[in-house]
Amino acid sequence: MTSRFISPAPTRRTVVKAAAATAVVAPALLGAAAPALADTGAPAFLHGVASGDPLPDGVLLWTRVTPTPEAVPGSGLGPDVQVGWELAEDRGFTRVVASGTTTASAASDHTVKADVRGLRPATAYWFRFTAGSVVSPAARTRTAPAADSAAPGVRFGVVSCANWEAGHFSAYRHLAARADLDAVLHLGDYIYEYATGAYPEAKYVVRQHEPRHEILSLADYRTRHGKYKTDPDLQAMHAAHPIVAIWDDHEFANDAWSGGAENHTPGTEGDWAARVAAAKQAYFEWMPVRTSTEGTVFRRLRFGKLADLHLLDLRSFRSAQAKTGSGTVDDPERSITGRAQLDWLKAGLAGSDATWQLVGTSVMISPVAFGSLPAYLLEPLAGLLGLPKEGLAVNVDQWDGYTDDRRELLAHLTERAIRNTVFLTGDIHMAWANDVPVKAATYPLSASAATEFVVTSVTSDNLDDLLHVAPGTLSVVAAGAVKAANRHVKWVDMDHHGYGVLDVTAARSQMDYYTVSDKTDPAATTSWARSYRTLSGTQRVERVYQPVL
Repeated sequence: MTSRFISPAPTRRTVVKAAAATAVVAPALLGAAAPALADTGAPAFLHGVASGDPLPDGVLLWTRVTPTPEAVPGSGLGPDVQVGWELAEDRGFTRVVASGTTTASAASDHTVKADVRGLRPATAYWFRFTAGSVVSPAARTRTAPAADSAAPGVRFGVVSCANWEAGHFSAYRHLAARADLDAVLHLGDYIYEYATGAYPEAKYVVRQHEPRHEILSLADYRTRHGKYKTDPDLQAMHAAHPIVAIWDDHEFANDAWSGGAENHTPGTEGDWAARVAAAKQAYFEWMPVRTSTEGTVFRRLRFGKLADLHLLDLRSFRSAQAKTGSGTVDDPERSITGRAQLDWLKAGLAGSDATWQLVGTSVMISPVAFGSLPAYLLEPLAGLLGLPKEGLAVNVDQWDGYTDDRRELLAHLTERAIRNTVFLTGDIHMAWANDVPVKAATYPLSASAATEFVVTSVTSDNLDDLLHVAPGTLSVVAAGAVKAANRHVKWVDMDHHGYGVLDVTAARSQMDYYTVSDKTDPAATTSWARSYRTLSGTQRVERVYQPVL
């Protein structure tokens, strides 16, 4: 790749104005440009443009070019094509500060990335790509605050669990329309691996994904990623904000661990290691995430002295899930993080001088125990939370199944007096606000080591979907039982789909929870549901009666 950097002008552009312009313009550009280009037979940018992993001096740019009509994702077809990129201070690209060229080839499924450095911190930029005479839609990105700066605040959109067949990605559209986000944090299950009609059942499928069979090969994973990237709401979100993403299990297969998965049968579906290698290759090709030499996504991003963001990979190194109810959940030889990653996390938490320690964890760390629930509620809850239908008190796919890792991490937080740790979580298709107790059995008399905000799914089925009833019809009973048995759980919403907005200042971290009106409606509206915050130094969550304005 060749590139050039042009020293930017000393004046700083107004970030909010740039973001507002993007929110209005980018969706229209993406929606209008792709069909016109596809009809010409010339190279086309059919899968949008994106950016990610913002640094104080840089950002990663991404796109996929279709050089010829037959060069569809996963095909392995199509010639090499030179792709240019440029990054500017203005949407009109009259003040270009960096540019370069790279090659899109079938070897990378015609995806390209440009890791641009030398930029100014806390600054909005516009970027675009070219292939021959064809120009991609323009998109906006933003760098992080300077590492040693006293940033007054940082704000993230927070999402997880977007199942194509279960609905439309309206949550992404509403995040794209916001002019106040520094980045979007995606906590996993960006894609799903199932065959069409497997999840949800065929009669409840809103739209079919590609390929129709369960994805197993590199071509399959590439095709599925490519299908997702045609969604206009997903394209709009990527065009409006940089993304910070980690994977969970469905980027591979349901309930994945280091040696297999619940949804993988070696005898008929091949070698697990080969499937994982294919899934990871496609993920790093199709996502604006910096490729790690270790083939993992655990990494750390800094947002001034305000916050360090520690991002975890809880699939690549974990032990196999224990049987629910067995004592092996407490076995110190079993791990959800792997030794190296847990040591890396502990060192990063202890060594940070940031006010807030934000930990992106794809599965919930707070313990969850269930009392007696009616069978008609317990069965669908078990399906969501990985519990047996008999209703024992541990979810073995989450940190509840690896209690020694959790004990060690929470002890580290308390012994080192590490304050203001907030776990940010997805996975279970519900919204939660939790304290993270050192000893759940004696909470609230015992200490809380941290807090946790869990966001619901973008589309993936939750309680009312599994029961096929109106939201709130039955879940109020289940939610009440969960809170009664788990006093550290301050709120749980089992019904809705949507997203969160996390607003961080020196004084507090606040999660505003938003829901969409109907995941099956491509024009779904959004509304604020609730807000919870943790004040600096408290390690407790409390309800707030209005969102951050």
